[in-house]
Amino acid sequence: MAVIPRSSYYDKHYKQSAALIRARRPYLVKNTLTGLGIFAFAIGVYTYTIKAVSQDDFEDVKVPAAPQQSPSAGASTSAPVVK
Repeated sequence: MAVIPRSSYYDKHYKQSAALIRARRPYLVKNTLTGLGIFAFAIGVYTYTIKAVSQDDFEDVKVPAAPQQSPSAGASTSAPVVK
C-alpha cells in the first residue's frame, strides 16, 4: 500500500502551518472577492431565469376540455387474450 507523502505545509494533525498561512495571505482578499463575484453572478442568473419563466402565462398551450380517464386499477392495457 502506497503512503501519501505528507506536505510540509501541514503538521501531523493536518493543520495549516505558519508557512502555509503566510503563503496564502496575499491571495486571501483577491480570492474572496473573486468568490463573491462568482456567487453574485450565479445568483443573478438564477434570479433572472426565475423572473423570465414566471412571466409566461402559457396561453399558447392547448388544454383538453375533459381529462382523459386512465384505465382502472388492475386492468391491462394490452389486447385481451383469446383462448
